[in-house]
Amino acid sequence: MLIDTHAHIDGEEFDDDRPEVIDRAKQAGVSSIFIPNVNLQGVDKMLQVCAQYPGYLYPMVGLHPEDVDANFHEALDALEQLLVDDNPFLAIGEVGLDFYWDTTFKTQQLEAFETQVQWAVKYQLPLMIHCRSANKELVEVMEKYRSSALTGVFHCFTGNEDEARRLLAFDGFALGIGGVLTFKKSKLPDVLLHHVPLDRIVLETDSPYMAPVPHRGKRNESAFVLQVAKCLAELYGVEEKVVEDTTTHNAIKIFKKYPFLRS
Repeated sequence: MLIDTHAHIDGEEFDDDRPEVIDRAKQAGVSSIFIPNVNLQGVDKMLQVCAQYPGYLYPMVGLHPEDVDANFHEALDALEQLLVDDNPFLAIGEVGLDFYWDTTFKTQQLEAFETQVQWAVKYQLPLMIHCRSANKELVEVMEKYRSSALTGVFHCFTGNEDEARRLLAFDGFALGIGGVLTFKKSKLPDVLLHHVPLDRIVLETDSPYMAPVPHRGKRNESAFVLQVAKCLAELYGVEEKVVEDTTTHNAIKIFKKYPFLRS
């Protein structure tokens, strides 16, 4: 049993063959796919796609840092309304900080991220965190809430030893590991092997992005999470089933609503 904890399967890239993509995921042993939200406009479609595959696709809700603009307060207000009362969301996400391409809305990103961290505390949901070129600022925000029993995933971790240490200092969090692990020049295998125990890892694809070898350069999809699991098994010198069982257990421990929504 594998869980793809981060896949944008609601994206237009899958509009022409989503049923086939999901069939391939099931054949590869993927038992569930978790879908991050990125903006207010995408919520309805994400929920519609999830409704077509009940018990298999599970939504999150949040404002992605690259979607933060001058009107982010209105977007956040509307998104928070979706969390009131009973809601189907597994987590607050995809949220975080991204200063790689553009820092025009750096201040707004910081405020939006902290607001959504507060949602995680208020609604007792885990965080699905995106961070790019902003590790220092991200940790500074999260330090304020260290005593709040936060849990979640640092999505698409590709960092160094120091970044892994800083992130794993937040006990309730795991690192999301995907296709980058399989890249020939990736330094990630060495960082994981020497500094990250398997019980702090969850699997993800971030599909349609960053497909693993041997599919690199093509559209990624949830079935390919199996390649990531195989690579982790080889890296840690364990059977594939150990990776499957451990990463699935890690995901269930973080996404506490998952087994209840699934049953």
